[in-house]
Amino acid sequence: MKKVLSMAALAAVVVMVSCQQDESFTSKEISQATLDKISALGFNTQDVQLAEDGYLVEGDIMLHDHDLENARTRTHLNAANVEQYRTTNLVSAPRTITVSVSGTVPAAFSTAVNNALARYNAENLGLTFTRVASGGNINIRIVNTRQYIASAGFPSGGNPYNEIKYAKTYTTYSDGFMTTVVAHEIGHCIGFRHTDYMDRSYSCGGSTANEGASTVGAIHIPGTPTVADPGSWMLACLSASTNRPFNNNDKTALGYLY
Repeated sequence: MKKVLSMAALAAVVVMVSCQQDESFTSKEISQATLDKISALGFNTQDVQLAEDGYLVEGDIMLHDHDLENARTRTHLNAANVEQYRTTNLVSAPRTITVSVSGTVPAAFSTAVNNALARYNAENLGLTFTRVASGGNINIRIVNTRQYIASAGFPSGGNPYNEIKYAKTYTTYSDGFMTTVVAHEIGHCIGFRHTDYMDRSYSCGGSTANEGASTVGAIHIPGTPTVADPGSWMLACLSASTNRPFNNNDKTALGYLY
């Protein structure tokens, strides 16, 4: 998730942060063949960025070469513009997922990680999240970057994506903001797409960004709304003061999958 725009109202500037990129970072040195593979997986190919170990798509999703090479065509279910979506891969449950944090960890950020895990555990899912000192199934790594606020990937082989990168700059934000971002990235790690996958402008502003009925990677979760859902923890963008605990639709989606 990262900064995308600012909006001024009555001389007050509200900074929006999301899973899109800063304008100073643009796509480069990425072949059309690679972009075609990314598109075939059902991801937006606008503003794809080279990252240290793969490709950053949709602002906070890491894809690797093996993801692109092992793509298989599946059905994309498109029922409305703002609903809950999951990937084709999920985490095997029931199980306990351990979470660790590496790097210099400010106390406030450490508390936010604990709060994010508590949000999931309060739902009594088939997944239980436990904080460990190191070597977690998901490791949160504090990084120095301007490309994004945080990034993650999707499950494979029944296991969660194993790393969340969180930009050091954003470890001084409010507890609600940091808790929401960590919970959002964990959502990706266990198989959730953005709630506004079909039109990111819903939460990010700007022009309509509807990917259309592509193939792999965004399957509607039954029981989630067919109307706008402004409070979902998996919306692509949020403001610097946003706090998004799971709303009823989020809880429905979590319960349906886990």
